[in-house]
Amino acid sequence: MGIGTGIAIYFIIWWMVLFVSLPFRMKPQFEVGPVVDGTEAAAPANPQILKRMIWNSLISGVVFFLFWFVVYYLGFGVDSIPQIIPIRTYQP
Repeated sequence: MGIGTGIAIYFIIWWMVLFVSLPFRMKPQFEVGPVVDGTEAAAPANPQILKRMIWNSLISGVVFFLFWFVVYYLGFGVDSIPQIIPIRTYQP
């Protein structure tokens, strides 16, 4: 895996972790207090985006490291899938 491929895989992992982690510990405006004019009542009251992005980057780094470890040190890859899940072919 080259540097470009590694960056692309990290980017994909980063976005997946972001969409999984966004709803956690979010309080909508209607639960916390007054709703700001011009916004949806279910919009987050205090999203703390910078804090979420930092945590997201750290978690994505750990997930990417696990992916890299499995690919390089354990030797799993796309070619290993048929060995993990045996595929039976139909023989008439």
